[in-house]
Amino acid sequence: MDAYFGGFGGRYVPELLVPPLDELEEAMGRLFADPTFTGELRGLLESYAGRPTPLTFCPTLSERLGIELWLKREDLLHSGSHKINNTLGQALLARRMGKTRLVAETGAGQHGVATAVAAARLGLDAVICMGAVDVERQAVNVSRMRLLGAEVRSVTDGTRTLKDAINEALRDWIATQRTTHYCFGTAAGPHPFPTLVRNLQSVIGKEIKEQALEAWGGPPRLVCACVGGGSNSIGAFHEFVGDPEVRLVGVEAAGTGEPGCYNSAPLNLGRPGILHGQLSMLLQTDDGQVLPSHSVSAGLDYPGVGPEHAWLKSTGRVEYAMANDGEALEAFRTLTRLEGIIPALESSHALAWVIGNAGTLGPGAKVVVNLSGRGDKDLGIAEERFGEGFM
Repeated sequence: MDAYFGGFGGRYVPELLVPPLDELEEAMGRLFADPTFTGELRGLLESYAGRPTPLTFCPTLSERLGIELWLKREDLLHSGSHKINNTLGQALLARRMGKTRLVAETGAGQHGVATAVAAARLGLDAVICMGAVDVERQAVNVSRMRLLGAEVRSVTDGTRTLKDAINEALRDWIATQRTTHYCFGTAAGPHPFPTLVRNLQSVIGKEIKEQALEAWGGPPRLVCACVGGGSNSIGAFHEFVGDPEVRLVGVEAAGTGEPGCYNSAPLNLGRPGILHGQLSMLLQTDDGQVLPSHSVSAGLDYPGVGPEHAWLKSTGRVEYAMANDGEALEAFRTLTRLEGIIPALESSHALAWVIGNAGTLGPGAKVVVNLSGRGDKDLGIAEERFGEGFM
């Protein structure tokens, strides 16, 4: 199993983490070739998580934009986002490896909730590390995790956001690796996590391809998804990477969009660097110190990105754009008002790019936006940011 995507990826970790990473890689090779394991996972995804998710046409917004806009409805999955595709797979893998406990990081709380759900379903303990800032702005998801039986550990180090939650989860894993599996939430981190998460999320793109063929007889012209760490986007893109007729656009968070303000767009504004066990694109100073990141969306508030995305950008196969906080919030409101679908603020970044660029896509272009999660968790953020008038 190759640890690199071009020159990106690898395993830059303390020696204490090499044995559990080796153990995980061995288990992946063995269990994903086992029809019993893959059959059990497929059954969980279908009968418990709710796959396949529909491809939903947006008639009002399509007419306004002059394109055919379709949404891949990962928001309809149990627990409210694409994250459960990954957590069910990793939790089942952990149980087969003899682990009794999951540790995970979370930003917006969706991966934390999905990890707590998977742990409850499969009889595992769960500890969720979450930055103190995110604990406050995603209080509803914190309550959901605790109700599901997980311990939520508020991290007060550093910027008190996702980066620091990952650091805490890695420290926990070093100390408890005999009984614990680190259920990494995105397609990043040390090998083999980028490959493991990509493979578990690739069901999204496979379904888009099949559903597009059924709906209109061919592939979409464009697939667009938001990019933080990169799991929902790599899941949506992977099936189409080898098909040059399908344009792929990932959308990062530009923060407030004001000069000099922090953002979460390492692919557009960063440089190669090492963070959380991987060599990828990173927001950093001239002397290599990691910069703080910012997004109105907690799930995109991360200074790094998965190494496969860095490679896809370097080859030119995927275009990576940006949307700022205001654009994402306006797209959030637009989809809700015109189609009756409340998107997560993460997904709203991708939707904002499509709305802003619809005129360049060609009349009637068939465009799929991966709606990675639902937006109930973000209503408080939207109201706090713009006041009651926003609603």
